Amino acid sequence: MHKILALWATPRSTSTAFEWMMRMRGDMTCFHEPFGEAWYQGEDARWPRIKPDTPRTAGLSFDSVWQDLQAAAARGPVFSKDFPHYIEHLWNDAFLDYFKHSFLIRDPAKVATSMYKHWPDFLLKEIAFVEQRALFDRLGDKLGDAPPVIDSDDLLENPHGIVTAWCNAVDIPYIEDALSWEPGERDEVSWYDGGSWHANLRDSDGLKAQPRQYIDISEAPDRVREIYEIVLPHYEHLYAHRLAPDPDSARRPA
Repeated sequence: MHKILALWATPRSTSTAFEWMMRMRGDMTCFHEPFGEAWYQGEDARWPRIKPDTPRTAGLSFDSVWQDLQAAAARGPVFSKDFPHYIEHLWNDAFLDYFKHSFLIRDPAKVATSMYKHWPDFLLKEIAFVEQRALFDRLGDKLGDAPPVIDSDDLLENPHGIVTAWCNAVDIPYIEDALSWEPGERDEVSWYDGGSWHANLRDSDGLKAQPRQYIDISEAPDRVREIYEIVLPHYEHLYAHRLAPDPDSARRPA
């Protein structure tokens, strides 16, 4: 069985664009937040805001997702993008050993303000920074070394350099063509509400270098600023381990 190449991200962190790049490679079976669908609407859903009328998917459970992932990994290479708070209850050495782990982080000012636009009542549990740091530390202690970390701003500023560095870190070949694609519908990543969270990806044509942008968190609603203050130390902890761009990428055309 192949180890499942996992990218553990936070919501609103450009993780789906990164996943789309992985789909463009064509050399892996790719999963879009497989445990997330079970967490929100499976038969054993764990979403803390679940209600009696919340949609449920018959036959979907954490176990059925896990069986699907293992079956795919038995057939060939697998990539999965997911959020660590979905699988916190599954963390044990046997489960975690099935994966080759990496992380994608993003400035919590950008994550929290973006979440607020979609879900003004979002919970700390739904933003995933606390669980992301906990999983990162657990794996670092277990493996004796920090798993690879990508920062979203670094990725957007220098896609070729960061993707190359990440590919080297997880021991897969860098594929230049995978960083470009045609705009269009993204049904493969739209199990929730028809894909409204992925409008930017639908309209994009690739991971292209763009200037770094900043958000003034002082202008955000009080609740957003409170959550930002809670999660900032967890982001900074992983940020200290982020990958630097691969220097050889600067000699390739953008």
